[in-house]
Amino acid sequence: MNPLKPRVLLILWLVSTWAAPARAHGDPIVFSGKTMGTTYQIKFFPGPGSVPRGLESKIRGCLDEINRSMSTFLPESEISRFNALKKTDTPFPVSGDFYQVLETAAYIYRITGGAWDGTVKPLVDLWGFGAPGARYRPPAPEKIREALKTVGFDRIRLSGNKALVKKTAGVTLDLASIAKGYGVDRLAAVFQDAGIRNFLVEIGGEVYASGQKPGGNPWHIGINAPRPDAPLNRVYKVVPLKDTALATSGDYRNFFEHQGVRYSHVIDPRTGYPVRNGVVSVSVLAKTCTLADGLATALMILEPEKGLDLVDGLESVECLILVNQKDSSLKEFFSKGFYATAPD
Repeated sequence: MNPLKPRVLLILWLVSTWAAPARAHGDPIVFSGKTMGTTYQIKFFPGPGSVPRGLESKIRGCLDEINRSMSTFLPESEISRFNALKKTDTPFPVSGDFYQVLETAAYIYRITGGAWDGTVKPLVDLWGFGAPGARYRPPAPEKIREALKTVGFDRIRLSGNKALVKKTAGVTLDLASIAKGYGVDRLAAVFQDAGIRNFLVEIGGEVYASGQKPGGNPWHIGINAPRPDAPLNRVYKVVPLKDTALATSGDYRNFFEHQGVRYSHVIDPRTGYPVRNGVVSVSVLAKTCTLADGLATALMILEPEKGLDLVDGLESVECLILVNQKDSSLKEFFSKGFYATAPD
C-alpha cells in the first residue's frame, strides 16, 4: 500500500520488539513491525490477567487481511482486481473490510464536496508523486484535463450485498489516505475483543489511544513541527489522548519547485492541481481513525475557514489546521472543542 503522506505524528514512547517474559511490573508490552508500506507500533498494558494466547498472531493476520484487500502493490488484492476491471455496470463483490472502508470513503467524499477522493491516483501519478516516479515540472494542462475524466468517487456505486460497480470503465481506487486509519481501528477492535482496555495503536503515524497509562495518565502524541527543514523529532504540539483517534496530514516534506513555484503532493481532485491555500498541516481527532485519516487529507485541500465550518458541524470531531503566513509564521485554525478535547 503506497503511503501518500509522510509520517507527521510522533509516538512519545520508546519502541522495542515484544519481550513479554522480561517485562518488569508495570511496564508495557510493545509490538512493532512493518505493514502497508510503513510501520506499526502497539503498546499496551494487559492488566491483572495474562496476555491472551495468540494475540500477536491475530494482529499479524488482521494486517495481512487488510493488505490483501487494499494494497495496490499486490496484483491479486481486491483493489488491484477492481482497478483492472474494464466493465461498467457489473457488480464486483468485495470483502467486509473493503466495503466498510468504501462506506466511510463515500461519506467523507460527500461531506467534503469531493475534497477527499479515493480515485485521485491518476492525478497523483501525473504530477510525479505516485508509482511512476518523480517529476520536477507541472504536466501539460491537456494531460490534467484528460486525467480528470477518470477521477471522481461518484463514478463508483456501492451496491447491495457488498459489491462495487464502475460507472466509468477507467476509474481506479487508491485508499492509502484512509486504509491505514482503518487498520488502526481493526487492531483496536482486536484488543477490545481480547478484554484489553489500555493500549495505543499506531500505523504510519495514524493513532488510536484507548484507556490510560498506569497512574491514570493519558497517552501523549506529538505533532511534528510542519517545516521542511525541521528534524523529524521536532514537536510542534503534544496532544493527550484517551479513547480517541488522531490523524495528521502535512504537505511540507513531499513537494517540488519549478520556476520559483512550489507544488505539493496534495492534489485537489476537483481541479487536478496541487492546493495552494497555505495549509501545511492538519490534525483531526475523531472516534474512529478511519474518519480522522480521511478528513485530515480533505482538510488539507479545503480553505481553512471552510474546513472549520465542516468540523464544527460534525459530532465528536475536532481539528487543528496550521497555515503558513507570508512571514513564515504559523497561524492556528482550531475547531470549537479542540483545546477542550486535547489541552496542552
